[in-house]
Amino acid sequence: MHDVFVNYRTGDEETAATLIARELTRRFGADRVFFASNSIEPGHRYPAELVKAVEECEALLAVIGPRWAEVRGADGRPALEAEQDWTRREIRTALDRGILVIPVLVGKATRIDRAVLPEDLRELADCQYRRFDHRDAESDLTALGDVLARLLPDLGQEDRDAQAARERAQAKSRKKKAQDAGHVRMRTRDVEQRVRGGIGNLNGDLGSFVNEPQGPVNTGPGHQYNAPHFEGDNTGVQFTAGDNSGTVHQRFERERRRSDDTR
Repeated sequence: MHDVFVNYRTGDEETAATLIARELTRRFGADRVFFASNSIEPGHRYPAELVKAVEECEALLAVIGPRWAEVRGADGRPALEAEQDWTRREIRTALDRGILVIPVLVGKATRIDRAVLPEDLRELADCQYRRFDHRDAESDLTALGDVLARLLPDLGQEDRDAQAARERAQAKSRKKKAQDAGHVRMRTRDVEQRVRGGIGNLNGDLGSFVNEPQGPVNTGPGHQYNAPHFEGDNTGVQFTAGDNSGTVHQRFERERRRSDDTR
């Protein structure tokens, strides 16, 4: 079953209809778009194929150019006036079955004049239309495809452009994650190297650590822990220890200790 039926009038805008059918086929697949010259196999009876395709489609695109209502049949009268005119029959079948009908006005074609339509096609004048201009073919075709993908969910699932866009977005996301991971590894390696060399900065949360022979000293904004440190000369020894709540200094003088020992 074809989702979209491309209806057009020979002698009016066959080129535009061909471009539309070709783009929709590229985007949604050949089995989703019916275009008589491509979709009917050689030897098949086209009247039955046309009727079947119209009855089973989800949407009919009526491609209408400036000469759509003026093209004349073999009898010299406007082809649109003939009840057996295939362009008219296809649109009438779609309207009668409640199928979505979207007029596509090409070039200088204006809004459909109800007065020029036979009675069984008057409803066509009330259908919201889309425009197609050869000068803006790419953007107009994209817009038409987007509308069909939105209005026909089953067709939208086959949208190759949407699938390609999702794949590009996923590839971009994977690339960004890989780059971010690489930056993290580089920063981690740099920190490790600096710490081993004597100075390290752990993102400013834990502060800077400076390694000296006496032990590490935290000089950052976090909790500070100063390892025990002894210094002095032959007159005495000073002991320094504590955290950021204060530092305790104790000086033990040999003379006082000797005095205490004597007591």
